Amino acid sequence: MAPINTEGKESLTDPKLDHFVPSYVRAGGALYLFIIAAGLFSEVFVRSQLIVAGDASATAANILGSQHLYRAGLSAELLMLVCDVALAVIFFVVLRSVGFLLALFAACLRLVMAAISGTNLLNHMDALLWLNGASTSEALGSSQVQEIAYHSLRSHAFGYHVALVFFGIYCVTLGILIVRCGFLPKLIGRLMILAGACYLANSFGAILAIDSISGLGSIILLPALVAELSLALWMLIKGIDAEQWGSLQQVIGSGETRA
Repeated sequence: MAPINTEGKESLTDPKLDHFVPSYVRAGGALYLFIIAAGLFSEVFVRSQLIVAGDASATAANILGSQHLYRAGLSAELLMLVCDVALAVIFFVVLRSVGFLLALFAACLRLVMAAISGTNLLNHMDALLWLNGASTSEALGSSQVQEIAYHSLRSHAFGYHVALVFFGIYCVTLGILIVRCGFLPKLIGRLMILAGACYLANSFGAILAIDSISGLGSIILLPALVAELSLALWMLIKGIDAEQWGSLQQVIGSGETRA
């Protein structure tokens, strides 16, 4: 049996792992693009097309008439969350040398967001289960079942706001790490901090029922889309500065890590 590494330093500067970091970054960029595409598909091309605000009956008719599309939206989000978990690990591996505790905190935030979002998808599916329940419709009446299904969709929307609180703090934390790292553009780091602020404003605007913020709708999240898309494209196309990355690993090796 191999001896246990008690210092932990070697595991953080494993040359076999570090050798593949540029590849991890490009893979992370591809995953991030998929996350953005899947999220837009689920929200813009599925829910926005099927859910009619304030009209449970019309929403039910749309969902029942497009069940494959509705299920495709759910599937896209599930795959998106798997990619979120992978991306949380990739960013931790890449940015741990910038600030280990901060990178670990960021990874935990993204994982919590993924866990909440995954659980929240039960509300998304619950609406369809209610609408497809023939015996339930007979017992309660179709109009009441439609209202219950619509309530599930509202719960799903609110659950999204809860999850995005964690994601907003994650974006701010990730932005700080990017600004500090030196091998990714500081501008993208600042954009990610702005993105986090937008996510937090949007979520707390809904949670606290602040009409001036809720009235902005998806416009408030446009800076977040620009920031995340910029980061994803940079990771995929440009990658990281390998020399700066190597110098940071030397700092780790000398024991001068930052929290």
